[in-house]
Amino acid sequence: MSEVNRATVHSFECVEDQVTCVEFSPYENSSHLIAYGGYSRISVGVCRFQEEDKDCDGFEFKHLRDFHHGRRVVAIAWSPETSLDALPRCLRFCSAGDDYRVTVYTSDLKDDDTILTIEGHRDHVNSVAFEPTEGQLIASASDDHSCCVWDLDGNQKARFTLKAAGMSVCWNAQDPMKLMVAEKQGTIRFYDLLNQQPIMSLDAGHVTLMSADWCQCDPTRVGAIANGRWMVWDITRLSCPQESQQAHTEGGRHFRWSQASDNLFATTGRPGNQIKLFHMGHHQVPVSANLPVMGSISWHAFLPACAVGGDRRVHIWVAEL
Repeated sequence: MSEVNRATVHSFECVEDQVTCVEFSPYENSSHLIAYGGYSRISVGVCRFQEEDKDCDGFEFKHLRDFHHGRRVVAIAWSPETSLDALPRCLRFCSAGDDYRVTVYTSDLKDDDTILTIEGHRDHVNSVAFEPTEGQLIASASDDHSCCVWDLDGNQKARFTLKAAGMSVCWNAQDPMKLMVAEKQGTIRFYDLLNQQPIMSLDAGHVTLMSADWCQCDPTRVGAIANGRWMVWDITRLSCPQESQQAHTEGGRHFRWSQASDNLFATTGRPGNQIKLFHMGHHQVPVSANLPVMGSISWHAFLPACAVGGDRRVHIWVAEL
């Protein structure tokens, strides 16, 4: 599988033939949870690593629950209100499928399940995000050239008109009143949620931008993948990328920052189904692997552990910092 591998590799089996989307919970009180989905359901499980739990022998996974989805899972986002350690237990996440809708799942993992369907987009939804401090708002970016903000009752609280398809939407816990939206034609915009106006933008050039992410460890850093190149900006400087490098010769698909380091990130792309982990400042690539099929990528809340969906499995690389 791996062409270059300077990381510990774990995996666990899934019911779905292909895992199209995977997402670790990024919050301290639910960091052990992972959600993953394919073409009909979203599953939730618990991941434990020996790096954070000395009683764990390497890596352990436990499946908790399946939720019917009924369509291909495109994106998943966890709510900061999710916690299984206190009563009543609350598990909440939202998803986007290929039916133009956003779905919010809330469960106590016993008898009380609530599913809310949010309608309003007129084309595919590519990315969703929960507001990370209180979890009362959800943002969604769509091919209909819009980014919308919704409350937990499904009411639209804001709508930003974009100049191209919205590919990624991100909040940052260190600056929750700003929203980052990446457009497919190469512009990344930041919006002030108080006055609902754009406040700044970053320019990737005349490219096809597929994915962008706002670094949680260092909110001055934004990264993206476009035309097979990763790009990194320092938003306190010029709007052009500070660093850029070819990653995938036939095009890239995903870019995600590690939650454990502001120098570590992952990309996916072609040829084949490549995943690569990069460490800025190091010339060597810690991980470069090819999978038979591939879904999205996600990082653990505290560990340099990157998960990617595959063929009936979720694969996890734990990199060395």
